[in-house]
Amino acid sequence: MASRVEHPAAGYRKIFETVEELNEPIPAKITGVIPSWLGGSLLRMGPGLFEVGDEPFHHLFDGQALMHKFDLKNGQVTYYRKFFTYFRGIEVTDNCVVNVYPIGEDFYAVTETNYITKVDPDSLETLKKVDLCKYLSVNGVTAHPHTDTDGTVYNIGNCFGKNMSLAYNIVKIPPAQKDKSDPIEKSEVVVQLPSSERLKPSYMHSFGMTDNYFVFVEQPVKINLLKFLSAWSIRGATYMDCFESNDSMGTWFHLTTRDPAGYLSSHKFRTSAFNLFHHINAYEDEGFIVVDLCTWKGHDFVYNYLYLANLKEEWEEVKKAAMRAPQPEVRRYVLPLDIHREEQGKNLVSLPYTTATAVLHSDGTIWLEPEVLFSGPRQAFEFPQINYSLCRGKKYSFAYGLGLNHFIPDRIVKLNVQTKETWVWQEEECYPSEPLFVPTPGATEEDDGVLLSIVVKPGAERPGFLLVLDAMKLTELARAEVNTIIPVTFHGMYKP
Repeated sequence: MASRVEHPAAGYRKIFETVEELNEPIPAKITGVIPSWLGGSLLRMGPGLFEVGDEPFHHLFDGQALMHKFDLKNGQVTYYRKFFTYFRGIEVTDNCVVNVYPIGEDFYAVTETNYITKVDPDSLETLKKVDLCKYLSVNGVTAHPHTDTDGTVYNIGNCFGKNMSLAYNIVKIPPAQKDKSDPIEKSEVVVQLPSSERLKPSYMHSFGMTDNYFVFVEQPVKINLLKFLSAWSIRGATYMDCFESNDSMGTWFHLTTRDPAGYLSSHKFRTSAFNLFHHINAYEDEGFIVVDLCTWKGHDFVYNYLYLANLKEEWEEVKKAAMRAPQPEVRRYVLPLDIHREEQGKNLVSLPYTTATAVLHSDGTIWLEPEVLFSGPRQAFEFPQINYSLCRGKKYSFAYGLGLNHFIPDRIVKLNVQTKETWVWQEEECYPSEPLFVPTPGATEEDDGVLLSIVVKPGAERPGFLLVLDAMKLTELARAEVNTIIPVTFHGMYKP
């Protein structure tokens, strides 16, 4: 991932501009060959309305939720999009702009609050708004749950625990029910983790899950709950007004067992401060838990640099602003499970393939230092994906990500986390989205499949397209082009 790619024409501005929804799906022009087995829908969430009347929204995450769908069927491709109908008021935002995922036999669009929205994946209609607080003790949950092979969904959210002090609850939503009842009604808290601060939970966007453990990384970016709970009643206040940084806590790793669920209070893992949005994967190996993360150095909150005024500047100004922001890095941390017999001051990590260290201190804390898997000046490997069905919680080789060049998404990257080798797909004046991995049916190789990404090429005759890449070689198999600009999308899923 070289950093010399420039964007002087500033075509990236187009992905941050308001679009209209479509009345009906529009056909795409296909070049190349889409694999015959690839039939289904790519569903994506992102902002599509960036102002109301003369009043602009200020932050990337304030734009109104727009759901996108590329349908692949019988060698044909269509594209459709629809805005969410949602309610404005004094309650916590229900603008489900971040992700969409299945619960039981239903599909939900989500942000990071307690409100999730049931959607029809065919018509993209919003069916009903669900308040998770009616079923669970959480103030909100992450936009990145984990799904077990049987369809059980796990997530994490902050809550008020004992003595009204904050804690974090890991919650479980069972799979589709035989009696056709709603699985959300049977959801439960499985384990509670303590918070390092009594009234300010850490911001969380994802967490780790192995076969036997949950991994939660508590970072120094904090949510001021008093501001959060009152912001929605104050005119002009936004989600971004609720964040602050703790410049002295560093970063804490918390471990809990899964079955039976229990918090490992004796395992006090600490490291220097970083921002975290996305876990790549976590797995167990020889008495250790390996945790791979997309990090941003320091306690300064990365979202502070994602105001639309910054992102829509001239290219030289975009670069200047990015130089002030935290530096991104893909890191591997290794957490030893057996810490009782070892002497202080010694590296407890004995895995032969990593340089990550864990050192026991006299106060009982274990100081972690990472192995850096990828780093480039102002070049982020973000929005990571793996072959989830095969590799979640298992030792793996490949991660796929969106390459951010000074926060501008301009490439798709494949990273071998064992050798640190990278492959890049890039095209001039093209702005892709998170690449979703879809395995080839019956495949035995980890990277045998395709990557699906929505790409915007401003100025082209058909400026939006679905890109289909060979996940092994990162070469283009096909693209399905439509005659419309498609704004930035964050996350989504492939529905076979």
